[in-house]
Amino acid sequence: MTAPVPAAALRMGTTAGRGTLLAAVLASGMVFLDSTVVNVALPRLGQDLGANVADLQWTINGYLLMLAAFVLLGGALGDRFGRRRIFLIGVVWFTAASVLCGLAQDTGWLIGARFLQGAGGALLTPGSLSVLQSSFHPDDRGRAIGAWAGLSGVSTALGPFIGGWLIDALSWRWIFFLNLPIAVLVLLAALRWVPESRDESASRIEGRDRTRRRFDVAGALLGALALAGVTYALIDAPARGFDSAEVLIAAAVGVLAAVAFVLLERRRGDAAMLPTGLFSSRLFSVLNLFTVVVYAALGGFTFFFAVYLQNVVEWSAFRTGIALLPMTLLLLVGSARAGALSARIGPRLPLAVGPLIAAVGLLLLRGVGPGASYWRDVLPGVLLFGIGLTLVVAPLTASVLAAVQDRFSGVASGFNNAASRAGGLLAVAALPLLVGLSGAGYEQKADLTDAYRAALAWCAGLLLAGAVLALVLVHRPPREAPPSQPCHSLPAATPPR
Repeated sequence: MTAPVPAAALRMGTTAGRGTLLAAVLASGMVFLDSTVVNVALPRLGQDLGANVADLQWTINGYLLMLAAFVLLGGALGDRFGRRRIFLIGVVWFTAASVLCGLAQDTGWLIGARFLQGAGGALLTPGSLSVLQSSFHPDDRGRAIGAWAGLSGVSTALGPFIGGWLIDALSWRWIFFLNLPIAVLVLLAALRWVPESRDESASRIEGRDRTRRRFDVAGALLGALALAGVTYALIDAPARGFDSAEVLIAAAVGVLAAVAFVLLERRRGDAAMLPTGLFSSRLFSVLNLFTVVVYAALGGFTFFFAVYLQNVVEWSAFRTGIALLPMTLLLLVGSARAGALSARIGPRLPLAVGPLIAAVGLLLLRGVGPGASYWRDVLPGVLLFGIGLTLVVAPLTASVLAAVQDRFSGVASGFNNAASRAGGLLAVAALPLLVGLSGAGYEQKADLTDAYRAALAWCAGLLLAGAVLALVLVHRPPREAPPSQPCHSLPAATPPR
């Protein structure tokens, strides 16, 4: 085995550079695949395991909850204790949990395994980007991250083909078993070529003050408890009622945990998992709020769309899996150009116009029904939605990273990823409640049709709110990240979920 390459010294075109890029792309591909294909599998696994709507919500939200709550911890752990080390732990953890998902015999088992899988993804997701950010020479960093985005887009585009085929030909279980061979390649490449790196300024601080070695576990747990409490209340309310003790207690716990998290992080200062000084940048705060709103629309739409196409329009899992393929291709081809446009004119216009175009696409897709033609009824809405997202993803990510100092890239990446996951999490929890879908309603065509159309109207409204937010409050960052630099948010923006 070759000796580790010093951090920030890798060059594109070298063996070590290609190997590091391969490890990051394949690892991200695993997380992207499980973010896009599981929604396609929901009708089949629901039928196989006897799931109700709440079970389907938790199958998605158990994963998103752990990602949203602990991806920030994963980024901060990598910054402090070694990005490659945490990245490798995440790969092994994620893969082991994937096997448990594939072996699930009931909904409780599957949901529990999805929680574990999300925790592994929280270690893995920020690591794949921060490894590239910290390992490549500054002159090659933009090219490396651009290549990561493009190749990850290819892997995401292949996901619906492979996942849909596996679901139809074999079983939904194989979408989880597929992670095994990918993980083996990631581990081999990472162990041989990926250099270790960490935030050296944090190490110097710890050397002077050993009490700061105590990692902010309390903060991470409070963040998870806040999201879990609110999510549980939203999902459980249709069955128990808004005035039930369980729902009220869960909601109260979630709100109190959120307040306690903010107070704790402010008190810890620089030792906090989430340094609150990041929010002294108004742009950083606004962009993360924008992220929550836009990705809530995306998460809610893809949750309903995948189930609706199979249970109402009666498409196969494979056909459903590729229905939104043009959106992936638009992101793949257009993200770098959108990033370059944002670098020239600033992010405000792309972030305002993109959600408007995407909202029009969703309103068109509300009319899809039984006997729908893909070319006439689905494709126009998908194209508009994809164009809108393409205008958003790269400018959003580049602006978020440009709004903070480089040494906080891992934490900023983790928090923005948490914001995108939290948006999807809250949408999947709240939308079925808002549109009156519960129990076995997803198996009833009339109930699901009404819920689908109402849900897409809500999602379009969220996109319009995001457009207004960008138009009023977003401005050009003080420094721009490389224009081709999308980010960890890409998996949430790649169809279908």
